[in-house]
Amino acid sequence: MKAIIPAAGLGTRFLPATKAQPKEMLPVLDKPIMQYVVEEAAAGGADQILLVTGRGKRAIEDHFDRSVELEEILAGKNSAHLDAVRRVSDLSQLYYVRQKSPLGLGHAVHCGAAFTNSEPFMVLLGDIVVPRRDILPRLVAVYEQTGASVIAVERVPDEHLSRYGIVGVTPAPAQLDAAVGAPCYQVNALVEKPSPDAAPSNLAIVGRYLLTPHLMELLERTEPGEGGEIQLTDALVALLADEPLYAVEIEPNSGFDTGNVLSWLEANITLGLRDERYAQELRKLLTTWVAAGDEATE
Repeated sequence: MKAIIPAAGLGTRFLPATKAQPKEMLPVLDKPIMQYVVEEAAAGGADQILLVTGRGKRAIEDHFDRSVELEEILAGKNSAHLDAVRRVSDLSQLYYVRQKSPLGLGHAVHCGAAFTNSEPFMVLLGDIVVPRRDILPRLVAVYEQTGASVIAVERVPDEHLSRYGIVGVTPAPAQLDAAVGAPCYQVNALVEKPSPDAAPSNLAIVGRYLLTPHLMELLERTEPGEGGEIQLTDALVALLADEPLYAVEIEPNSGFDTGNVLSWLEANITLGLRDERYAQELRKLLTTWVAAGDEATE
């Protein structure tokens, strides 16, 4: 299985922090965002991964390359970090292509058309951190049962519907639920960032896809939409006319959107509280701040 990770965004919500470094290289605890995504793709069965980058993203390539000098220094110091540094460059076979103009997610995915070479492929959005490792295998299980495209979805509150692409669904065959170990649906509608009144459900697309080769053909014909961008959702809507599309419901809060400062902070705090290296001291610190109230911010 191949995977495409779009990572060409400008990261304007994090300026000035992203003026000279990619937003995908911002840390969540002790790893950059992009490392979490690549690790998830590799653990999900992707042995070839294409990163769709843009101008000023060279740090991503450097991070996943070997750093012989650093490794020699760490080896000389008998550092505990040596194995972690070496594992980064051994995660999977990585390839890179540049999206030369910011023409939307659909365009970024289509930049990988030659890479996928008429094969099914995964898409993982580069700013969504998913610590768990069972979501991609569930998508693969649906594809193996149906031969159709499949996306991961999550239930969100009504007040958050306008932040996501929302799907309309009907139940999938019961045997599919049993094979995957999670609720499965057949998708019959997709609406990008609807109002609560216009939303067909409260199931939101969460940035993990397994798509058939026909999706690439449709992207080639998809016209630019709002803002002159080619949207992946528009191509998925067109796919519904030709092929079935399935959805797997994942547990709430399985992933973290790191696309803005507040959600990035939430990812750091939540994962810090789950990590035994930091949990005890971080919990003490947060408790102290909460107890101090407004005085803690002065």
